[in-house]
Amino acid sequence: MPQPTIASLLDRAPEMTGAEIAASLVPPRQFADATLESYRPDPDFPSQATAVETVRAFAEAMRGGGAGRGLFGRRKGPEVKPGIYLDGGFGVGKTHLLAALWRLAPGRKYFGTFIEYTALVGALGYAQAARLLAGATLVAIDEFELDDPGDTMMMTRLLGELAAGGTRIAATSNTPPNALGEGRFAAVDFLREIQGLADRFEILRIDGLDYRRRELEGHAAVTAEDELAARLGTLGGTVTLDDFDALLRHLSRVHPSRYIRIIDGLAGIGLRGVHTLTDQADALRFVAFVDRLYDEQVRIVSSGTPLDEVFGAEMLAGGYRKKYLRAISRLIALTS
Repeated sequence: MPQPTIASLLDRAPEMTGAEIAASLVPPRQFADATLESYRPDPDFPSQATAVETVRAFAEAMRGGGAGRGLFGRRKGPEVKPGIYLDGGFGVGKTHLLAALWRLAPGRKYFGTFIEYTALVGALGYAQAARLLAGATLVAIDEFELDDPGDTMMMTRLLGELAAGGTRIAATSNTPPNALGEGRFAAVDFLREIQGLADRFEILRIDGLDYRRRELEGHAAVTAEDELAARLGTLGGTVTLDDFDALLRHLSRVHPSRYIRIIDGLAGIGLRGVHTLTDQADALRFVAFVDRLYDEQVRIVSSGTPLDEVFGAEMLAGGYRKKYLRAISRLIALTS
Protein backbone atom coordinates (compact mmCIF):
# COMPACT_ATOMS: atom_id res chain seq x y z
CA MET A 1 0.00 0.00 0.00
CA PRO A 2 1.55 3.34 -1.05
CA GLN A 3 2.32 5.86 1.66
CA PRO A 4 0.07 8.94 1.62
CA THR A 5 1.39 12.34 0.64
CA ILE A 6 1.60 14.25 3.90
CA ALA A 7 1.85 18.03 3.97
CA SER A 8 2.54 20.44 6.85
CA LEU A 9 0.27 23.01 8.46
CA LEU A 10 3.35 25.18 8.95
CA ASP A 11 3.41 25.90 5.20
CA ARG A 12 -0.03 27.48 5.39
CA ALA A 13 0.02 31.16 6.37
CA PRO A 14 -3.13 32.59 4.75
CA GLU A 15 -4.14 36.22 4.48
CA MET A 16 -7.80 37.25 4.30
CA THR A 17 -9.25 40.57 3.18
CA GLY A 18 -12.33 42.04 4.80
CA ALA A 19 -14.39 41.09 1.74
CA GLU A 20 -13.18 37.49 2.00
CA ILE A 21 -14.07 37.37 5.70
CA ALA A 22 -17.55 38.71 4.91
CA ALA A 23 -18.02 36.15 2.13
CA SER A 24 -17.09 33.38 4.56
CA LEU A 25 -19.84 34.35 7.03
CA VAL A 26 -21.99 31.29 6.35
CA PRO A 27 -22.58 28.15 8.45
CA PRO A 28 -19.57 25.80 8.61
CA ARG A 29 -19.50 22.62 6.54
CA GLN A 30 -20.77 20.49 9.40
CA PHE A 31 -23.96 22.55 9.61
CA ALA A 32 -24.37 23.53 5.96
CA ASP A 33 -27.46 21.33 5.61
CA ALA A 34 -28.86 21.81 9.12
CA THR A 35 -32.64 22.12 9.32
CA LEU A 36 -35.14 22.16 12.14
CA GLU A 37 -36.38 18.80 10.88
CA SER A 38 -32.92 17.22 11.15
CA TYR A 39 -32.43 18.40 14.74
CA ARG A 40 -32.95 15.43 17.06
CA PRO A 41 -34.35 16.58 20.41
CA ASP A 42 -33.41 14.40 23.36
CA PRO A 43 -36.74 13.12 24.77
CA ASP A 44 -35.30 13.29 28.28
CA PHE A 45 -35.00 17.09 27.97
CA PRO A 46 -38.29 18.68 26.75
CA SER A 47 -36.65 22.12 26.46
CA GLN A 48 -34.95 20.91 23.26
CA ALA A 49 -38.27 20.27 21.47
CA THR A 50 -39.57 23.58 22.82
CA ALA A 51 -36.50 25.31 21.38
CA VAL A 52 -37.22 23.89 17.92
CA GLU A 53 -40.74 25.30 17.94
CA THR A 54 -39.61 28.67 19.29
CA VAL A 55 -36.94 28.99 16.59
CA ARG A 56 -39.55 28.00 13.99
CA ALA A 57 -41.87 30.76 15.22
CA PHE A 58 -38.98 33.26 15.14
CA ALA A 59 -38.22 32.29 11.53
CA GLU A 60 -41.86 32.57 10.51
CA ALA A 61 -42.12 36.02 12.07
CA MET A 62 -38.95 37.06 10.25
CA ARG A 63 -40.25 35.90 6.90
CA GLY A 64 -43.59 37.56 7.48
CA GLY A 65 -42.27 40.89 8.76
CA GLY A 66 -39.14 41.32 6.62
CA ALA A 67 -36.01 43.17 7.65
CA GLY A 68 -37.85 46.48 7.79
CA ARG A 69 -39.96 45.32 10.74
CA GLY A 70 -36.86 45.11 12.87
CA LEU A 71 -35.87 45.03 16.46
CA PHE A 72 -37.63 48.29 17.29
CA GLY A 73 -40.56 48.05 14.84
CA ARG A 74 -44.19 47.40 15.66
CA ARG A 75 -45.86 44.16 14.67
CA LYS A 76 -49.37 42.81 14.67
CA GLY A 77 -50.50 39.55 16.20
CA PRO A 78 -48.72 37.62 18.94
CA GLU A 79 -45.43 39.21 19.88
CA VAL A 80 -42.29 37.37 18.81
CA LYS A 81 -39.24 39.21 20.04
CA PRO A 82 -36.95 39.96 17.11
CA GLY A 83 -33.78 38.97 18.95
CA ILE A 84 -33.16 35.41 20.11
CA TYR A 85 -30.47 33.96 22.37
CA LEU A 86 -29.89 30.20 22.68
CA ASP A 87 -28.48 29.51 26.12
CA GLY A 88 -27.30 26.22 27.54
CA GLY A 89 -24.53 23.69 27.85
CA PHE A 90 -22.31 22.74 24.94
CA GLY A 91 -23.39 19.84 22.79
CA VAL A 92 -27.15 20.44 23.08
CA GLY A 93 -27.50 21.55 19.45
CA LYS A 94 -27.47 25.34 19.69
CA THR A 95 -25.28 25.78 16.61
CA HIS A 96 -27.49 23.38 14.65
CA LEU A 97 -30.57 25.44 15.55
CA LEU A 98 -28.77 28.69 14.70
CA ALA A 99 -27.73 27.34 11.29
CA ALA A 100 -31.26 26.07 10.65
CA LEU A 101 -32.61 29.54 11.45
CA TRP A 102 -30.06 31.08 9.07
CA ARG A 103 -31.28 28.76 6.28
CA LEU A 104 -34.87 29.87 6.84
CA ALA A 105 -34.06 33.59 6.87
CA PRO A 106 -34.89 35.50 3.69
CA GLY A 107 -32.66 37.99 1.94
CA ARG A 108 -29.05 38.87 2.77
CA LYS A 109 -27.88 37.21 5.98
CA TYR A 110 -24.68 36.39 7.85
CA PHE A 111 -23.55 33.56 10.11
CA GLY A 112 -20.27 33.59 11.99
CA THR A 113 -18.56 33.13 15.30
CA PHE A 114 -18.02 36.08 17.60
CA ILE A 115 -14.32 36.04 16.72
CA GLU A 116 -15.10 36.20 12.98
CA TYR A 117 -17.20 39.34 13.43
CA THR A 118 -14.52 41.01 15.53
CA ALA A 119 -11.96 40.04 12.87
CA LEU A 120 -14.18 41.65 10.23
CA VAL A 121 -14.20 44.89 12.21
CA GLY A 122 -10.44 44.63 12.63
CA ALA A 123 -9.91 44.16 8.89
CA LEU A 124 -12.35 46.80 7.63
CA GLY A 125 -12.64 49.22 10.52
CA TYR A 126 -15.80 49.70 12.53
CA ALA A 127 -17.60 52.09 10.18
CA GLN A 128 -17.02 50.04 7.03
CA ALA A 129 -17.96 46.78 8.76
CA ALA A 130 -21.18 48.35 10.03
CA ARG A 131 -22.03 49.57 6.53
CA LEU A 132 -21.37 46.13 5.07
CA LEU A 133 -23.68 44.37 7.54
CA ALA A 134 -26.36 47.08 7.51
CA GLY A 135 -29.67 46.04 5.99
CA ALA A 136 -29.10 42.32 6.50
CA THR A 137 -32.18 40.34 7.40
CA LEU A 138 -30.33 38.31 10.03
CA VAL A 139 -26.96 38.42 11.75
CA ALA A 140 -26.31 35.10 13.53
CA ILE A 141 -23.49 35.02 16.08
CA ASP A 142 -22.27 31.65 17.30
CA GLU A 143 -20.24 31.35 20.51
CA PHE A 144 -20.81 34.89 21.74
CA GLU A 145 -17.81 35.74 23.90
CA LEU A 146 -17.94 37.75 27.10
CA ASP A 147 -14.26 37.44 28.05
CA ASP A 148 -12.88 40.63 26.51
CA PRO A 149 -14.65 43.82 27.67
CA GLY A 150 -13.44 45.81 24.67
CA ASP A 151 -14.66 43.32 22.08
CA THR A 152 -17.95 42.86 23.93
CA MET A 153 -18.61 46.61 24.05
CA MET A 154 -17.74 46.95 20.37
CA MET A 155 -20.11 44.12 19.40
CA THR A 156 -22.87 45.54 21.60
CA ARG A 157 -22.56 48.88 19.82
CA LEU A 158 -22.56 47.17 16.41
CA LEU A 159 -25.62 45.07 17.23
CA GLY A 160 -27.43 48.16 18.47
CA GLU A 161 -26.84 49.95 15.18
CA LEU A 162 -27.86 46.94 13.12
CA ALA A 163 -30.98 46.38 15.24
CA ALA A 164 -32.01 50.02 14.85
CA GLY A 165 -31.89 49.48 11.09
CA GLY A 166 -34.18 46.47 11.21
CA THR A 167 -31.72 43.58 11.31
CA ARG A 168 -32.69 40.65 13.48
CA ILE A 169 -30.04 39.18 15.77
CA ALA A 170 -29.60 35.57 16.88
CA ALA A 171 -26.82 34.42 19.19
CA THR A 172 -25.53 31.43 21.12
CA SER A 173 -22.92 30.89 23.80
CA ASN A 174 -21.48 27.88 25.56
CA THR A 175 -21.66 26.83 29.19
CA PRO A 176 -20.78 23.42 30.60
CA PRO A 177 -23.70 21.06 31.28
CA ASN A 178 -24.27 19.58 34.72
CA ALA A 179 -21.43 21.60 36.23
CA LEU A 180 -21.92 21.44 39.99
CA GLY A 181 -21.19 24.64 41.84
CA GLU A 182 -21.31 26.79 38.71
CA GLY A 183 -23.96 28.89 37.04
CA ARG A 184 -25.45 26.63 34.40
CA PHE A 185 -26.47 29.32 31.99
CA ALA A 186 -24.77 32.41 30.61
CA ALA A 187 -27.94 34.43 30.02
CA VAL A 188 -27.45 36.72 33.01
CA ASP A 189 -23.98 37.72 31.83
CA PHE A 190 -25.14 38.05 28.23
CA LEU A 191 -28.10 40.28 29.09
CA ARG A 192 -25.92 42.48 31.30
CA GLU A 193 -23.33 42.97 28.57
CA ILE A 194 -25.74 43.77 25.73
CA GLN A 195 -27.32 46.46 27.94
CA GLY A 196 -30.05 48.36 26.08
CA LEU A 197 -30.82 45.46 23.75
CA ALA A 198 -31.52 43.02 26.57
CA ASP A 199 -35.30 43.35 26.63
CA ARG A 200 -35.46 42.73 22.87
CA PHE A 201 -34.05 39.19 23.15
CA GLU A 202 -36.04 36.07 23.83
CA ILE A 203 -33.93 33.71 25.93
CA LEU A 204 -34.17 30.01 25.15
CA ARG A 205 -32.66 27.84 27.87
CA ILE A 206 -31.82 24.45 26.41
CA ASP A 207 -31.09 21.62 28.82
CA GLY A 208 -29.40 18.38 27.86
CA LEU A 209 -26.30 16.25 27.68
CA ASP A 210 -23.50 16.72 25.19
CA TYR A 211 -24.72 14.79 22.14
CA ARG A 212 -21.11 14.03 21.17
CA ARG A 213 -20.84 11.89 24.30
CA ARG A 214 -24.07 10.00 23.83
CA GLU A 215 -22.37 7.26 21.84
CA LEU A 216 -18.70 7.95 22.51
CA GLU A 217 -16.34 6.87 25.23
CA GLY A 218 -15.01 9.75 27.25
CA HIS A 219 -11.39 9.66 26.09
CA ALA A 220 -9.50 10.87 23.02
CA ALA A 221 -7.82 8.17 20.97
CA VAL A 222 -3.99 8.05 20.91
CA THR A 223 -1.79 6.58 18.17
CA ALA A 224 1.80 5.39 18.49
CA GLU A 225 4.19 7.89 16.90
CA ASP A 226 5.56 5.40 14.36
CA GLU A 227 2.00 4.64 13.22
CA LEU A 228 0.83 8.22 12.66
CA ALA A 229 1.53 8.32 8.91
CA ALA A 230 -0.18 5.01 8.26
CA ARG A 231 -3.22 6.03 10.31
CA LEU A 232 -3.47 9.34 8.46
CA GLY A 233 -3.33 7.43 5.19
CA THR A 234 -6.60 5.68 6.03
CA LEU A 235 -8.47 8.99 6.13
CA GLY A 236 -8.21 9.68 2.39
CA GLY A 237 -7.65 13.11 0.89
CA THR A 238 -5.06 15.67 1.93
CA VAL A 239 -3.54 15.26 5.39
CA THR A 240 -0.82 16.98 7.41
CA LEU A 241 1.61 15.91 10.12
CA ASP A 242 3.39 18.30 12.49
CA ASP A 243 5.00 18.48 15.90
CA PHE A 244 2.54 19.80 18.48
CA ASP A 245 4.88 22.55 19.71
CA ALA A 246 5.66 23.67 16.16
CA LEU A 247 1.94 23.99 15.45
CA LEU A 248 1.42 26.06 18.61
CA ARG A 249 4.19 28.46 17.51
CA HIS A 250 2.64 28.71 14.06
CA LEU A 251 -0.81 29.46 15.45
CA SER A 252 0.68 32.32 17.48
CA ARG A 253 1.66 34.03 14.21
CA VAL A 254 -1.75 33.69 12.48
CA HIS A 255 -4.90 35.55 13.52
CA PRO A 256 -7.58 33.09 14.71
CA SER A 257 -9.99 34.35 12.05
CA ARG A 258 -7.64 32.80 9.48
CA TYR A 259 -7.44 29.36 11.07
CA ILE A 260 -10.24 28.26 8.76
CA ARG A 261 -7.91 28.82 5.80
CA ILE A 262 -5.10 26.83 7.43
CA ILE A 263 -7.26 23.70 7.41
CA ASP A 264 -8.98 24.34 4.07
CA GLY A 265 -9.41 21.12 2.10
CA LEU A 266 -7.93 18.81 4.73
CA ALA A 267 -9.31 15.38 5.58
CA GLY A 268 -7.19 15.07 8.71
CA ILE A 269 -4.22 16.35 10.67
CA GLY A 270 -1.56 14.52 12.63
CA LEU A 271 0.07 15.87 15.79
CA ARG A 272 3.30 14.43 17.19
CA GLY A 273 4.27 14.78 20.82
CA VAL A 274 1.10 16.22 22.32
CA HIS A 275 1.61 17.33 25.93
CA THR A 276 -0.35 19.14 28.61
CA LEU A 277 -0.37 22.88 28.00
CA THR A 278 0.97 25.29 30.60
CA ASP A 279 0.62 28.61 28.76
CA GLN A 280 -2.85 30.15 28.74
CA ALA A 281 -2.32 31.97 25.44
CA ASP A 282 -1.30 28.74 23.72
CA ALA A 283 -4.30 26.98 25.22
CA LEU A 284 -6.80 29.59 24.05
CA ARG A 285 -5.35 29.63 20.54
CA PHE A 286 -5.56 25.85 20.46
CA VAL A 287 -9.22 26.05 21.52
CA ALA A 288 -9.94 28.41 18.60
CA PHE A 289 -8.12 26.03 16.25
CA VAL A 290 -10.08 23.01 17.56
CA ASP A 291 -13.33 24.91 16.98
CA ARG A 292 -12.48 25.35 13.32
CA LEU A 293 -11.38 21.70 12.98
CA TYR A 294 -14.69 20.64 14.47
CA ASP A 295 -16.73 22.96 12.23
CA GLU A 296 -15.08 21.43 9.16
CA GLN A 297 -15.00 17.89 10.60
CA VAL A 298 -11.24 17.50 10.08
CA ARG A 299 -10.13 14.33 11.84
CA ILE A 300 -7.20 14.32 14.30
CA VAL A 301 -4.58 11.59 14.77
CA SER A 302 -2.13 12.24 17.59
CA SER A 303 0.64 10.75 19.68
CA GLY A 304 1.74 11.57 23.21
CA THR A 305 -0.68 12.83 25.85
CA PRO A 306 -4.36 12.11 25.04
CA LEU A 307 -5.92 15.28 23.69
CA ASP A 308 -8.65 15.24 26.34
CA GLU A 309 -5.84 15.79 28.88
CA VAL A 310 -4.19 18.67 27.03
CA PHE A 311 -5.63 21.28 29.44
CA GLY A 312 -4.25 20.90 32.95
CA ALA A 313 -6.22 20.91 36.21
CA GLU A 314 -5.29 24.54 36.93
CA MET A 315 -6.69 25.66 33.59
CA LEU A 316 -9.87 23.65 34.04
CA ALA A 317 -10.40 25.35 37.39
CA GLY A 318 -9.91 28.85 35.98
CA GLY A 319 -11.97 31.46 34.23
CA TYR A 320 -11.83 29.78 30.81
CA ARG A 321 -13.11 26.45 32.10
CA LYS A 322 -16.13 26.32 29.80
CA LYS A 323 -13.98 26.94 26.71
CA TYR A 324 -11.65 24.09 27.64
CA LEU A 325 -14.48 21.69 28.41
CA ARG A 326 -16.08 22.42 25.05
CA ALA A 327 -12.75 21.84 23.29
CA ILE A 328 -12.26 18.52 25.13
CA SER A 329 -15.69 17.37 24.01
CA ARG A 330 -14.84 18.22 20.41
CA LEU A 331 -11.38 16.62 20.59
CA ILE A 332 -12.91 13.36 21.79
CA ALA A 333 -15.31 13.43 18.84
CA LEU A 334 -12.61 14.25 16.27
CA THR A 335 -10.23 11.50 17.43
CA SER A 336 -12.86 8.77 17.84
